[in-house]
Amino acid sequence: MKNRARMPFARLTGASPGAVDIVIVGGGSAGSVLGNRLSADASTTVLVLEAGRSDYALDPLINMPAALPFPIGNPLYDWKYESEPEPFMGGRKVYHARGKVLGGSSSINGMIFQRGNPMDYERWAADPGMEAWDYAHCLPYFKRMETCLAGADAWRGGSGPLVLERGPASNPLFGAFFEAVQEAGYPLTSDVNGYRQEGFARFDRNVHKGRRLSASRAYLHPVMNRPNLHVRTLAFTRQILFEGNRAVGVEYEHLGRRHTVRAREVILCGGAINSPQLLQLSGVGDADTLQPLGVRMVADVKGVGQHLQDHLEVYIQYQSKLPVSIADGLSWHRRPGLAANWFFRKKGLGATNHFEGGGFARSNDDVDYPNLMFHFLPIAIRYDGTSPVQGHGYQVHIGPMYSDARGSVTIKDTDPHTKPALRFNYLSTEQDRREWVEAIRVARDILTQPAFEPFNAGEISPGPGVETDAEILRWVAEDAETALHPSCTTRMGVDDQSVLDPASMRVHGTEGLRVVDAGSMPYVTNGNIYAPVVMLAEKAADLVAGNTPLTPSDAPWFNLRKGSPLWPPSAPPAHTD
Repeated sequence: MKNRARMPFARLTGASPGAVDIVIVGGGSAGSVLGNRLSADASTTVLVLEAGRSDYALDPLINMPAALPFPIGNPLYDWKYESEPEPFMGGRKVYHARGKVLGGSSSINGMIFQRGNPMDYERWAADPGMEAWDYAHCLPYFKRMETCLAGADAWRGGSGPLVLERGPASNPLFGAFFEAVQEAGYPLTSDVNGYRQEGFARFDRNVHKGRRLSASRAYLHPVMNRPNLHVRTLAFTRQILFEGNRAVGVEYEHLGRRHTVRAREVILCGGAINSPQLLQLSGVGDADTLQPLGVRMVADVKGVGQHLQDHLEVYIQYQSKLPVSIADGLSWHRRPGLAANWFFRKKGLGATNHFEGGGFARSNDDVDYPNLMFHFLPIAIRYDGTSPVQGHGYQVHIGPMYSDARGSVTIKDTDPHTKPALRFNYLSTEQDRREWVEAIRVARDILTQPAFEPFNAGEISPGPGVETDAEILRWVAEDAETALHPSCTTRMGVDDQSVLDPASMRVHGTEGLRVVDAGSMPYVTNGNIYAPVVMLAEKAADLVAGNTPLTPSDAPWFNLRKGSPLWPPSAPPAHTD
């Protein structure tokens, strides 16, 4: 096994080794981290299989931050999933973009970096067997993975692969937004990823020197010259190979031909949709569901594909009296100049994701920590690039973070190319519906504060015709989109509905098989999930390699219920340099 590290291998598209120590299925966020960390041991051969294409350095659609709408919906970059008809959303199907390219969804997402709230990880650790996943144990891995250009401290890292630039938020609409939240009674915070998440601030972003910094760019590309690391793109994994209940490799397709690779360990990093699908196709899942489809069972693990969680969001949009939005700069006649400025200088409107600020607030006094997330955008526009207004506008993306709705991912047949059935059950619970009404009212309250008076030319969406609770819920059902945070379908735990052993990430009832991705979370985190997935993969890498875990942190964190001080003091949320 050890001698295979020196075998010839043309990375990305060349010949594949027939046996390795570890095969990683999925070259996305988690797969990129594990590919780097596990291949750091020169005696361990690692093969990363990615079903999508490579993330070419000259591809503007995934490297230009402002081009983020273009890969979504494009089959060259996107798996293009959609849900089954959602019964509480009028039976409509909800589109779900997932990255099908090296770097996975980190190559096509909005580049917003949010760790979640420290109490997310306290919630994880409260479940039996999950004690080592509390905030004290997770914070050192958050710090290991990042270089926070705003400054390293007790909460932030200064020497990791992910370089984080904080948004300038210098547009006057951002200034109005940060004033308005305070007028509405909400605090500013110095860093939503630091001591206190609750409040509003400029956001950290996965943008560095004007380019998207995906997980593959941060973790895989810098170590591609390691002779024991092999990365193969356009490699679609069909099934996990078992001998008894031990995973011994995988079968995959590449350019129309089938290949097998044997491995001591198989690690699935396909995400909360692909990983449970592959498990089910390979005979790991609920026998009552899989056997009628003709699947040969390996392990009856009821929780595979269950407990699906996500964040739903809407846009609250306003027209602006003053021509201060970025609409003119993004107009079609200015795009050639925008593109040239980015190509040659990595400057201008092309060099930012425009989600440069926002924050977290409580929708009611009963929640223990903020359950609403806000992303502010100095333009009124949808992800597909369409605008509801001619001229200038602005918007917030808003949605509850802790819906108690649960869905599922289930294969429809034994063809690995058939997309699984996705059922999210949005708006299916009383809590979900109540918090949605609260969310819209909180957002409107902020956007109608005196600070916005010079700009506010009236609400565009949902508009003045949507006011009662029933009208708000009807509009949300008709207009809401996924925030693209599917998770928890192969969750860690020790109960009979869990899938993974929290101490090893191994799949219950099997040997030599682990899952490390967003599906591994027991509960979705408070915010965008990219940063928690990278943290989870960093921590899992030590578990897989048998390394001594990082020492738990003793850094304090804000807990309103325990009377934590509003410290460190709030920093100015925007600058104009």
